[in-house]
Amino acid sequence: MARTSPAQQHYQRTLAAMAAATAAPGSVVTGSAYDLMCAKLITDRQRLKQIQSIQRKIEVKRELLPEYQSWIDGALSAGSGAQDTVLTTVFVWHIDVGDFARALQIAQYVLHHKLKLPDQYNRDTATLLLDEIPDAFIQGADIPGVDAIGILKQVEQLTTGADAPDQARAKLYKALGYACIASIGEEDLTPEQLPIAGEALQHLQRALDLFNGIGVKKDIERLERRIKKATPA
Repeated sequence: MARTSPAQQHYQRTLAAMAAATAAPGSVVTGSAYDLMCAKLITDRQRLKQIQSIQRKIEVKRELLPEYQSWIDGALSAGSGAQDTVLTTVFVWHIDVGDFARALQIAQYVLHHKLKLPDQYNRDTATLLLDEIPDAFIQGADIPGVDAIGILKQVEQLTTGADAPDQARAKLYKALGYACIASIGEEDLTPEQLPIAGEALQHLQRALDLFNGIGVKKDIERLERRIKKATPA
């Protein structure tokens, strides 16, 4: 699909909104506009399937995603909760490319309407969020302009009360602990930094409570020593 003009983007948003609005909750989005987007999705997935390099797949997804934005905007603005394979698939692609803000915007709609992810993902939305976004930060993802703590707290808010494996939720609190530590650095703590250090400690202890094998025991010990050193007698 060629790059679309602003007028074409507006038209596509309108078609997506109409298709989403006319589908009953719990049903499946239908119509010629949706069929065209599904056909595009099939073509793009076939292209991705032929690529062996994970990094190259991410690059291609990053190239493809702008072509879906108008459809997403229309679906989110007027959708009644009907199942939309285009929306749920590109939701995961946004996580894959590190566009977590857009992914969480879509996730809010997906979770609210209890939409199912395509079969190949083998997880529900809450578990996917808890697995993938925290893991990216734990592995050292440094995304310019991204507030790691803010993103992770959005994940926490969206998944609160969801039934998910303890190991997955432990990842979230490990990542939150690491993000808090990153915000205060590795030098001696100042009195002003003690509250965020205490918050980091709470997150790491919560992670350990959820899953003993999460790998934060030494981090907790180091942080406790730093806090004790910086705390006035």
